[in-house]
Amino acid sequence: MAMSGQQRRPVVALYERIADAIHDGTYPPGSTLPSEPKLAGELGVSRPALREALLLLQEDGLLSVRRGVGRTVNDRPPRRGFEQLQPLDDLLGPVRVRALLRSREEPTDFTTQHLLAPAGSELRFWESVLVGESLAVALSHEWAAPEDVLDRLHPAFGEALSAEPAVSMLTVLAEASRGVPLTAHSGVSATLLGRRRGEQLDRPADTPAVLITQVVRVDGTPVMAAKHMLPTGAPALPVLQSC
Repeated sequence: MAMSGQQRRPVVALYERIADAIHDGTYPPGSTLPSEPKLAGELGVSRPALREALLLLQEDGLLSVRRGVGRTVNDRPPRRGFEQLQPLDDLLGPVRVRALLRSREEPTDFTTQHLLAPAGSELRFWESVLVGESLAVALSHEWAAPEDVLDRLHPAFGEALSAEPAVSMLTVLAEASRGVPLTAHSGVSATLLGRRRGEQLDRPADTPAVLITQVVRVDGTPVMAAKHMLPTGAPALPVLQSC
C-alpha cells in the first residue's frame, strides 16, 4: 500500500530537527550524539522513530557510527568513487517495479544537498520496490529536480515523469535523454534496513544492506537524485569503479 507524504512526515521532521541541530552547531563536527534513550527523551520522541531518523542521517553522510563510541557528527559528507551505474531495473533484471508512492515533497537535507533544492520548492518523489520472481530485491527512493530546473535543462524528462510509467525514475531519465549528455556520481556503503524498510522488503529490521546513492546532472546541474537499498540476498550488482 502506498504511504502518503503525511504518514512519512514524522520521521522526516525528526530527521530535519537533528540535521538542523548539526548545522547550527548544537552537535558540532566530531561530537558524539547522546545515547538513543537520552536523545529520545530530550526530543520527546519514540526510540523506533529516532532510530529510523538516525539511520537516514547516517546514510546521508551527516553521522558515522564508531564502535565503542557511538554516533558522531561528520566533518563533511563522504564522497566515494563509483560511477556509471545503470538503472537497477536493468541491472537486477528480470524485475518489475512496484510503485509504493508517487508524490511531491518538500526538500530534505539529502535533496537540498544533492539537488540544490531551495526551501519551499516541491520535488517529485518516487518510492518503489523492485520485485524478482518471488522476492523483493531492492527499495528505491528517487527525486527529480524542481520543475523550473527541468523546464530549463531537460523538459523532456519532466514531461516523461508526468506519465508515471511503471519503471524507475532513472529509466525514465535515460529514455528521455537521447542526445542530452548526462554525467553522474554514485556512492556505495553498507547499512541496515531498519523497521519500515524491512517491512517493505519483507526482511527483518537488522538485515544488512548495500546503500547506493546516485546524482545525475545535465551541464553540471543535478536533475535527479536517488537512494537504493539492496538487502542481503539481492542479485549481485555489477559496478564499474572510476579511477
